[in-house]
Amino acid sequence: MGRMKKRSLRGKGGVWDPLADSSQSRQRASTVPLTPQSASPTYRLAYIDDDFLCREELRPVRLQLELLKTEMMLEERGINSTVVMFGGARIPEPGGEAWAAKNETQRKNLEAASVYYDEARKFARLCSEQSAKLGHKEYVIVTGGGPGVMEAGNRGAADVGAPSIGLNIVLPHEQAPNSYVTPELSFNFHYFAIRKMHFLLRAKAVAVFPGGFGTLDELFETMTLMQTGRLALVPLVLFGEKFWRSIINFEALAEFGTIAPNDIDLVHFVETAEEAWEIIARFYETVDPRSVPMASGRR
Repeated sequence: MGRMKKRSLRGKGGVWDPLADSSQSRQRASTVPLTPQSASPTYRLAYIDDDFLCREELRPVRLQLELLKTEMMLEERGINSTVVMFGGARIPEPGGEAWAAKNETQRKNLEAASVYYDEARKFARLCSEQSAKLGHKEYVIVTGGGPGVMEAGNRGAADVGAPSIGLNIVLPHEQAPNSYVTPELSFNFHYFAIRKMHFLLRAKAVAVFPGGFGTLDELFETMTLMQTGRLALVPLVLFGEKFWRSIINFEALAEFGTIAPNDIDLVHFVETAEEAWEIIARFYETVDPRSVPMASGRR
């Protein structure tokens, strides 16, 4: 009887596991002689058959895989908490080209908004300096992994030699990973819903910079989860009060009655990285992170 290559029979956590693992079967299957039968798509192992995995009926499996992959990688890295940074992909760094501008007004506005690129980079540095004191296990920066404010966040972490996470998503534009994301923490998603879950699963604070529909979606989802008691009342800071108040009339919503007057208190307006970090630091100096308050969710 031929003998196979030896391997350790101690699996994850030291558990004894005498069964051949799936990687061995994949290797064995690749050595089968090519015949009409072995070349048929039906002969492929299900878990390495891309066409099969992309079938409509397999959507629940794909959702689970997107949830599991990132969770397992972050757990193996020992990352316990994050600081989430949302903001516009189209905001250039100071002196950079406003590549997304469609007219002169947009060009001027986007170039002026480059101040937020700077503040995002500074804010990520401040968070990452604290993260370093905690072995890069807490306050790890996570962004959408793309350009603009996202790039600034990953870049600020890289400035001080800290790891940072990028949660990219497949889009027709604007979503190639920026070069400052830690390669081993660079992820890609098909499902917006699973990506948004990963943004908030470890969130110790959320910082939101000026942005477009995607940023608004992320902001309102965060506020809704806090308002309904599905997410702890962690610090939620909005950079650029003039911008936010010009596009969202929080007081009008409260006056009309569609939100409670104190729902406005879910957010803190700031202008600088130092202000934002002070809010976060002060919060965790006075609140036990093991029992952060949550909204009642009562309507």
